[in-house]
Amino acid sequence: MAEDFSLRCYCFIDRMQAQYAAFVGTITQGDLPVEGMAALYVEMAPGNEVFRVVDIAVKATESKPGAQIVEREFGMFEVHSLNQAAVIEAGHVVLDRLGLKQEDRIKPQVVSTQVITRIDPYQSQLINRFRRGSMLVPGETMLVLECAPAAYINFAVNEAEKKANIKIIHISSVGRFGRMWLSGSEAEIITAKNAAVAALEALDGIPGA
Repeated sequence: MAEDFSLRCYCFIDRMQAQYAAFVGTITQGDLPVEGMAALYVEMAPGNEVFRVVDIAVKATESKPGAQIVEREFGMFEVHSLNQAAVIEAGHVVLDRLGLKQEDRIKPQVVSTQVITRIDPYQSQLINRFRRGSMLVPGETMLVLECAPAAYINFAVNEAEKKANIKIIHISSVGRFGRMWLSGSEAEIITAKNAAVAALEALDGIPGA
């Protein structure tokens, strides 16, 4: 069965940080997460298989589904629970259904990073028009980081929040690239960038196409 499926992303979040959980709550169409929950993000092809594996995972464990998205090429879903063991087991159930192992996932790649100091008032207003997180205040430093596959950006943001005192402005985890916008002092943004990049580079997997 393994040759029929592509495991684009498989990442486990051990403990959702406060801002990250709050942001996810603003965009999710499923069960609302809270700080301290564990979560699993899986992105796969073909996308329609998402419906089957999510159903299997939530029937087999106490994990709750937060997201279930199918695009033209890929499908992505997220499940979460205060019980880490339940989320880990949900992942095992999904991998077993797909006939894959965690090592079959695509290794995330950092596509680009930008650190922009002393954000201009007009630039902050433009960004605030589409953000779903905190306000970007003029004069702050902003980090924009892109990675592929897209769903890994959730792991990167959560790890950045663990290590740095930053604000989450927006996260986009659907599409070809995942993107995050963070703001704060220049020193904290550099710390956040380093934490996010290190977290992504530490994940194993096969080279992406």
